[in-house]
Order: sequence, then C-alpha cells, then structure tokens
Amino acid sequence: MTSLKVLGLTLGAALALTSAAVPAAMAQDITIAVASSMTGGEAAFGRQMRNGAELAVADLNASGGLLGKQLKLEVGDDACDPKQARSVAEKLAGMKIPFVAGHYCSSSSIPASEAYAEGNVLQITPGSTNPLFTERKLWNVLRVCGRDDQQGAIAADFLVKNYKGKNIAILHDKSTYGKGLADETKKALNKAGVQEKMFESYTKGDRDFSAIVSRLKRDNIDIVYVGGYHQEAGLLVRQMRDQGLQTTLMGGDALNDKEFASVTGAAGAGTLFTFGPDPRNKPTAKAIVEKFKAKGIDPEGYTLYTYAAIQVWSQAAAKAGTTDPKKVADTIKGGSWDTVIGTLSFDVKGDIKAIDYVVYKFDDKGNYAELKGS
Repeated sequence: MTSLKVLGLTLGAALALTSAAVPAAMAQDITIAVASSMTGGEAAFGRQMRNGAELAVADLNASGGLLGKQLKLEVGDDACDPKQARSVAEKLAGMKIPFVAGHYCSSSSIPASEAYAEGNVLQITPGSTNPLFTERKLWNVLRVCGRDDQQGAIAADFLVKNYKGKNIAILHDKSTYGKGLADETKKALNKAGVQEKMFESYTKGDRDFSAIVSRLKRDNIDIVYVGGYHQEAGLLVRQMRDQGLQTTLMGGDALNDKEFASVTGAAGAGTLFTFGPDPRNKPTAKAIVEKFKAKGIDPEGYTLYTYAAIQVWSQAAAKAGTTDPKKVADTIKGGSWDTVIGTLSFDVKGDIKAIDYVVYKFDDKGNYAELKGS
C-alpha cells in the first residue's frame, strides 16, 4: 500500500509540518475583541456593536492590516450581566488580547474594566454612558460616546422648555445605567426650578406595569421620563395606551434601536429619546454607511460608534508602532483621531472632549428622526 503524499511529503510528515506551521501563522495575527450583550434583553445593541466591529476589522485587513499583521476578532457575550461581564473580561485578558471594544451596559463595563486593568487590556466602550466608568482614574478606559450627566442635562432642558408647569414623572430600572441617567435628569431638572411629581423605580425585566400606569393616571402625568432599556420602556408605552393613557414617554440612548418599535407597534409614535446627532448622516460616515446598507444592515445606534472605537485604537497603535495597551492609551489621549463619526480627542479621564446630545421622536411606522430645534 502506498502512502499519500502532499507536495512531496508523506501524509504524516505533511500533517506534522502543518501543525507546526499553524501556530506560527496564527501568531502573526493580532486578536482584538468586541464584548457586549449578544444575548438577553439588550441583544439588539450587541448586534449593533458586533456589526460595527466586524466591518471595521474587515476594512482594516483589506487595507493591509495593522503593523504588518492581519486582525482577528473575538466576540464576548456578557448578556448585560455584571458577573458574566467580569468573567468575559478575565477570559479575554487571559488570552492576552490588547484591546476590547466594549461593553454596552454600564453595569457590565464598570466591573469588566477592573479585570481589564489588572490584565493589561485597553477598553474603549462605544456605548456605556455612566459617568463612573471614567471617574475611577483607571489607565485603560476610554469611551467614544457621551456621559449621562451630559445626556440628562439635555433631557432636562427639553422638559423645562416644553413641559414646565405640567406634571412630570421620572422612572428608572435600578440598573447602573437607568438609575444613573434618571438621577442626572432629575438633578438638572430640579436645578432649573422644576420639580417632578413622581419619582419611582421598577425592576429590569419587569413585564407588568399596570400599577405604575395606574399611578401615572392618578397623578395626571403629562410626560414620563424613563431611565432604562428599550424592552421595558416599550412595554410601558403599550400598557399606557391599552389603558387609554396618552402620556408621552421620553428616554435615553437605550431606546435607539428599531426593536423598540417592534415592542410598541404603532403605540410608540411620539416617544422621545436622547442620542448624539445621527452618525449615519455625517459626511465622514457616507462610504461606510453605504457598505453596511449593501449588506442589508442599518448601522443605527452604536454600530458606527463601535467602528469608530476600533479606528481610534488602530490609528493610535499604528502611530505608537505597538499594540502595547498602556502605550496605545497614552497615544490616544495625546492626539486626535479621524473616525467615521468625526474627529475625536480625549481628556485625561478617557472621555471625548466634545459631545452633543439631541432629541429624537418615533413615528407610527417605527422610524425616528431628530427633532429640529430641540
């Protein structure tokens, strides 16, 4: 019986050579990660971030890679759970990954950042807005989005201009993000001399809001501001309408996915939320938006923010001539970076130096648009 030969080698020798060569080839790749809520109630935002990361990596590789190497993408799923986020972070740190674009939920980003700091990993979040993320003097944290003290101020300004003298309620879901955003909005509202009529909490994951709706009806609430995520906010809207209550709902950036409208149906018309000026409309994003649309993807929400996070990291690594996380972090904070969402620069904490929030409104078809002059 003759042995099979591969390029002049016996099969056994070929396999031995291949198994030795694979690790060497893989060592030439630079592995980075995107970590977010790939499953669970906030999976819509995990999809946004994964879409942004995958195209950013593909585009970098198509243009020659980074530092002479190709990039590989690892995906971490934290399900918006703090313990799972810490576990994901420890795993990625153990893999010696130099950079993570993530996480989405502030309650995940904050514990994960500590594991990344210990494991020498640079973290840039596209979407975690709680101020505490960058207030702990960690060397390894940055964000390409704004903060809830900025977002809450814009929401409060809108409420003062449009609902002064009317009955305002503020709700939150007790999460790091939701309570933090509600607190910041309340603080800014009260500072402007407006007092809410109701300030209450519910639990993330709740599905029955009948008791809250009854209170909103009893107190003749004109607008309810919700610090929380899109699933619960959508159910609240639907249950308000089912009980004949036409109170307007306003929320934060966690409503920025059309999945909100799939929860509410036409009942979501008139719902308001704050987010940055639509990155899809920026001239810097035109070519990338077209690429996404060619793939059948609407790059809404934090899709382009994730793409931008990877751009910032890769440009800084190229400038520093290394992927060493601490050197790249210092380089990022010392420069400005052209991205799909515009030119970004960072302060010593890791926050971007310029941010604008605006108000958006859903229509009865599930689409949303910026309210001009809001």
